[in-house]
Order: sequence, then C-alpha cells, then structure tokens
Amino acid sequence: MDLTSSSFADGAAIPGDFAFCVPDPDSHVTLAPNRNPHLAWHGSPEGTVSVALICHDPDAPTKPDDVNQEGREVPSDLPRADFFHWVVAGLPGDLTQIEEGEFADGVVPHGQQAATGPHGCRQGRNDYTGWFAGDPDMEGDYYGYDGPCPPWNDSLIHRYVFTVFALDTADLDLPAGFGGTDLRQAMEGHVLDSASWGGTYTLNPRLR
Repeated sequence: MDLTSSSFADGAAIPGDFAFCVPDPDSHVTLAPNRNPHLAWHGSPEGTVSVALICHDPDAPTKPDDVNQEGREVPSDLPRADFFHWVVAGLPGDLTQIEEGEFADGVVPHGQQAATGPHGCRQGRNDYTGWFAGDPDMEGDYYGYDGPCPPWNDSLIHRYVFTVFALDTADLDLPAGFGGTDLRQAMEGHVLDSASWGGTYTLNPRLR
C-alpha cells in the first residue's frame, strides 16, 4: 500500500495553505487557509472493507511552561507527545483519493461540528478540542482536519505524519466524539495494511 500527495513532497515543509496558523511579524502568528492536503493511495489489499486516516504531530510539548512565552524557547529536550490533527473512520474501502480542501477549507472558530464527513465517513475530534478548552473565542468540538500550529517559540521543527489504514471491517467500536487514541485502539486486529506520508512545519522565525 502506497500513499502520496500533490500538496507537498514527503518529508518536506508543509505549505501555509495547509496550516492552521502562519507567521505574522506583529503578533507572531495569524490564522491560515487551513485546507486539508491532497492524499492519494493505491495497493489496498484484498479484503479491504473501509479506510481510516490519522494525522498526528509526535512533537507536541508535554509541559506548557515555555509555550508561546516572550523571550523564551520550548527546549528541544522536553519530552514530547502526540497531538492529533485529523481522525477519520469509515471511509469506503474502494476510495483512493481525498482532494485538497475536501474536508477543511478555512479555520472555523469553535470547530467544525460535523461528525459525519465526506464519503459518509465518521470524523473524530482532533486535539484542538482540548487545546482551546476555556478560550471563549475558540473553544468547541473540533471535528475533521485542522492543520499545523506549533508553538511559535519551539526549538524543534515539528513533524506531521499522515497515515491511511486499510481495514477488514467498517464496524469499529468507537464512542461519540472519538479521538486519535480511541481510533488506534479500535483498529487493533483489523489493519490489513497502512501507508504514511509526512511533512514538517515551524512558526519559529529562527528555524524558518
């Protein structure tokens, strides 16, 4: 099974069109076009009933002390954790492509509210749901795709991994408002094959 994208090269910097935030000289960051990238895959194994999709950032800081603080940087040796940007289950087994902007086209304050997405899929909540909790201007349930917006003072360039999974079932045991960890657990024992494509992103002017 192979995964490709016409939106950016594997391992290359992700263009701002596919990010949640882009650099701003006055306020560090500003909202971006936030379009989902194009993804295409082929070679799904025989017996594929459905396809799932996860995009995650494995470089999210585990402590907020230095995040987006003037005159400081998030240290590179800080332990990191997964931040899920896109969680999808129940794509048709014969689907082979997602178009640019098909799942997201612009930042939606308080989050996209559609638990059902294109092609009849089930959209999970991404981790902006927790990140914006308590922010009256942005808090809400963030379903579907929302792109990169790492801390503007992080000393690491963040990686973003898009993975498609060919599954032998369309009936996964998922709770309402499921997240990335829920989907990973529900897929156990059902993955026939998978493929990944990755990019990088930073808002730190020192690293751009």
